[in-house]
Amino acid sequence: MTSGIEPEVKKYLKKVLYSLMAGLLWLMVNVTTGIYYGLAFHEGKRTITNILFYIWLAISLALLLWYYYRTWKK
Repeated sequence: MTSGIEPEVKKYLKKVLYSLMAGLLWLMVNVTTGIYYGLAFHEGKRTITNILFYIWLAISLALLLWYYYRTWKK
């Protein structure tokens, strides 16, 4: 008997782990820049940094979803 994980299970667990880590990294970056640095809040008026933050948020979310699609379609 061989010990260890079957290759299919190992491949699936890697997909899960990479997806989770990509999502957490995306979340930490956007929460840090949005809340900690205050870019997500409009205090009286909109500034160019607020607009750039939301553009970044939309583009990075699209890239994250593309990564998920590419990873899980295999």
